[in-house]
Amino acid sequence: MSNIVYHLPDGTSSHIDVAPGQSVKDGSVNNNLVGIVAECGGNCSCGTCHVHLAKEYEGFFADVSDEEKEVLEFLDGVDDESRLACQLIVREFDINIHVRVADSR
Repeated sequence: MSNIVYHLPDGTSSHIDVAPGQSVKDGSVNNNLVGIVAECGGNCSCGTCHVHLAKEYEGFFADVSDEEKEVLEFLDGVDDESRLACQLIVREFDINIHVRVADSR
């Protein structure tokens, strides 16, 4: 298992263990965290799982796809650390990753 630390918009943080093969979205949704809605079920089409992933963690995940870039174009608060949690698939054991959940208010 890898530990994902979700920094939520309200200033709190939650530590969730996520197995390889699962997404950062899965860890959040399966544990009922507020902030990652994933209306499309993880199909990279709605943008409701927008998170900010620090550059130091990029190497743990696949590069941003063209499809993901297109979805991100239509979201507010996008920066160079923006990713969709449904596209961040955990590939390794025993890593600690921090993501900042985008404020959708």
